[in-house]
Amino acid sequence: MSDAKDEYDVIVLGAGPVGENLADRTRAAGLSTVIVESELVGGECSYWACVPSKALLRPVLARAEARRVPGLRASVGGALDAAEVFAHRDALVSHWKDDGQIAWLESAGIDFVRGHGRLVEPRRVAVAGPNGSDGDERFLTARHAVAICTGSRARLPDLPGLIEARPWTSREATSSSTVPGRLIVVGGGVVAAEMATAYNGLGSRVTMLVRGSGLLDRIEPFAGELVAETLTEAGVDLRTGTSVTAIARRDGDKGTVTVTLDSGEELEADEVLFATGRAPRTDDVGLETVGLKPGRWLNVDDTCRVEGVPDGWLYAAGDVNHRALLTHQGKYQARIAGAAIGARARGVPLLDTDRWGAHAATADKVAVPQVIFTDPEVAAVGLTADQAKAAGRSVRVVDYDIGRVSGAALYGDGYRGRARMVVDLDRGHLIGVTFVGPGVGELLHSATVAVAGEVPVERLWHAVPSFPTVSEVWLRLLEEYRG
Repeated sequence: MSDAKDEYDVIVLGAGPVGENLADRTRAAGLSTVIVESELVGGECSYWACVPSKALLRPVLARAEARRVPGLRASVGGALDAAEVFAHRDALVSHWKDDGQIAWLESAGIDFVRGHGRLVEPRRVAVAGPNGSDGDERFLTARHAVAICTGSRARLPDLPGLIEARPWTSREATSSSTVPGRLIVVGGGVVAAEMATAYNGLGSRVTMLVRGSGLLDRIEPFAGELVAETLTEAGVDLRTGTSVTAIARRDGDKGTVTVTLDSGEELEADEVLFATGRAPRTDDVGLETVGLKPGRWLNVDDTCRVEGVPDGWLYAAGDVNHRALLTHQGKYQARIAGAAIGARARGVPLLDTDRWGAHAATADKVAVPQVIFTDPEVAAVGLTADQAKAAGRSVRVVDYDIGRVSGAALYGDGYRGRARMVVDLDRGHLIGVTFVGPGVGELLHSATVAVAGEVPVERLWHAVPSFPTVSEVWLRLLEEYRG
């Protein structure tokens, strides 16, 4: 029987941003909460994804934008100081130490156990010590809920020679302190496009191998086309319709890497990055003990409660539920799940009739925002035109060249960008917005508010954008819509 000190109202597995937010919400609801983490508190986003990748990209993108500003371009023509870029990145990730994050847990009244946690029976978790030894095992019991917030890992293809070749994944790409002379990037999604942008800007000769017909295939097609144009102009060798069939590394850890293509051609590089998707970290969290299959994404309802588990005590938020693999969306789910756990623990009825209430992660389905930090930047929320049509929605699609807006001309010479809004004609509000162009990430939240708030298009006509800013594109889109 568990010691009383190891009994909590809520146990959270995974101390990334999602786990931290969920634990914060359950503590705010008055529930005793413990969080279990075998790696660094702060998780993937803080140390190997969002934060370090944007630290690498920021100087590359700032230089690109500065080169478009008259009177400034001549001052920014040289190479970036890679050592300084890496040093700044290291500072932002706290040199891969989590003391500050642990201090925050303590300040929030959240207990922390370092080790690998796995379910052993309903509401009961065994935690092996950091070294994985059984002798360090500790058992925790939850009175109300266990939440799995263990995130995802890079998914690698099954290729001959892959393990021995030791390729980069997103972790190695964002934490490297050297710039490969030659870098092959396999993939055409967000990680591939961002890391190709970063390392090309830092001085690598980058080759991109994309199995599909273009980049960023889950966004409006023009987004990937504009990013591909800029990468190609910057010297990236971008090859579409290409697959890797084998890989080999010569002469040990520091040897070059050779990849074999489906055409039979061989390419050599100093490093190769596989950015070919994500897999859930659910293979060793004890799912089999509660009737679920290890290694699978977890299906959840809109309160993030896992489906198919008797008594409804198991929750899953963030990447593991596969609703929206984005840090900010996982944190949103964590807030929803934490509120739902708190309400159920107190016996308070959930707001089941309000799809936009405190206990429903509705935005996962209709208003997921994302910014891709490439050149040009890509920002999107909601459905693409094709997704809306496939869902049977009656829509009107309105496009506008952002470069024609006065604010874009002031932003820099040769501004290339495009905006699209997708309007639901039956309900008269936006269901999707995409912006592509320098600096458009800062336009996105206005679009997110419009989509999530289901603001009527006619009311948006009265939301007057300031002149002369790039946000004036809203006025131009609405003028096009009204004809």
